[in-house]
Amino acid sequence: MKVVCQNCGQEVMVNGLGRNGLNIPLTIVCDNLRVCKGADKAAELLGCSPAYLYKVLKINGLKMKDVINK
Repeated sequence: MKVVCQNCGQEVMVNGLGRNGLNIPLTIVCDNLRVCKGADKAAELLGCSPAYLYKVLKINGLKMKDVINK
């Protein structure tokens, strides 16, 4: 994609904007939550944020306490 620089007016080629999304499978998220017993440690091991873990669970209709207690 070509973008025009606001400062100099020159066209610059950009190969995608932003960082790539995470695609951590639900099974790996659940396994790490069970082992770590919490979102903070599991997120650190997986290299993501605790909010991402909650998001993955919500998309799949699960809750944190249900996954940890199984």
